[in-house]
Amino acid sequence: MKDPHTIILRPVMTEKAVSGQEKLAYTFQVALSANKKEIKYAVEKIFPVKVRDVRTLRMKGKYRRYKMTVGHRPDWKKAIVTLAEGYRIDIM
Repeated sequence: MKDPHTIILRPVMTEKAVSGQEKLAYTFQVALSANKKEIKYAVEKIFPVKVRDVRTLRMKGKYRRYKMTVGHRPDWKKAIVTLAEGYRIDIM
């Protein structure tokens, strides 16, 4: 398996992601090549928790324009990890 810190890149701290933490659902930005089994393994190794479910989404990068130049932000992947009852992650 890959190193867990190369799979989990950073937590996503948006208003919707923070409200999901009340339901034991934590959102992370993960590597594009990571699959659900690798994400579960990485979260359980980095944090002392038990993962119940992993959902993944591929986010398309937005087009951005600066004066006459048109650019594109990179695509990225996020994972919504649901923990088993009795476990919590203190991200903040």
